[in-house]
Amino acid sequence: MKPDEKCLALDLGGTKLLVGIVSGAGEIMASRGYPSPLAGGADQRDVAAGMLASLDDFLASHPLEGVTCMGAGVVGRVDNARGLWLEIDPRRCATVELARLLGERCGLPCRVDNDVRCALRAERLFGRGRGLDDFIYVNIGTGIAAGIVTGGHMVKGAHFNGGETGHVAVDISGDAQCPCGRTGCAEAIASGSGLDRRARALRSRYPRTRLTIPEGAPCRAEEIFRLAREGDALCLRLAGDAAEAAAALIQNLVWTFDPEAVALGGGVVADPWMFDQIAQRLTEDCMRFVHGIQLTSLDPRLTGLIGAAMCGFDAP
Repeated sequence: MKPDEKCLALDLGGTKLLVGIVSGAGEIMASRGYPSPLAGGADQRDVAAGMLASLDDFLASHPLEGVTCMGAGVVGRVDNARGLWLEIDPRRCATVELARLLGERCGLPCRVDNDVRCALRAERLFGRGRGLDDFIYVNIGTGIAAGIVTGGHMVKGAHFNGGETGHVAVDISGDAQCPCGRTGCAEAIASGSGLDRRARALRSRYPRTRLTIPEGAPCRAEEIFRLAREGDALCLRLAGDAAEAAAALIQNLVWTFDPEAVALGGGVVADPWMFDQIAQRLTEDCMRFVHGIQLTSLDPRLTGLIGAAMCGFDAP
């Protein structure tokens, strides 16, 4: 890949779909956001159709002059080598030949991968993981997952499920029920969706809380953290439990993979106060060989799009 090459990229997350044109140097030359077709529990084929519709809209006003390839990052299990999107989650499994569908739409070669592994590519090339052979990128947003590099190789797993660390149990005695069927998963406590579910479950115990719990929309993590800073008891509990869960997950990963560095990304940890709460809970014994734990140096709103382009360029 050359710095002046261009890739058409798509980054599908739980709340948004971003489409853009990205250079080999990681510069976003054009982009547009769309509501994520994942919203409302749509099945996998409908989500793929929604991606194609958004792509068509983007292309109507953005010519592909100089674009040589396509890349897409999507949630769930992806067979990168065969271009197959295997599932969104265990309840939405309908293998989609996503690389072929997207590529045929634009007449370009296309590669696809999991969204967090795409973000890991961006971190390795342009962010905190540059030049490192042992590195972990933890994304804490709507859900939780990690991109892991050990010995210079990205962890994918035998069934392309490697890095789904949101389902590591960090509170086995707690009552945080995860959609995966287990109790005490990190994602059930520290993710955006977990914060929302716990706020609703605990609301009746804290009648004086000032937290707004909207109908038809999730609670906003930034409001929870703001109210926690102001002393709201419910929000202090939600934020404190989330920080404990995130710190426990990070330390589990550090003890297991012994990385040189750890970077955090995603909307939940973008709040500096919340990042500090997590960092304060990391123990010196565990972190003594890690060259610091830092927020991503990339714009967290755009890391996935840049990474999807790097996937299109076939960057490792």
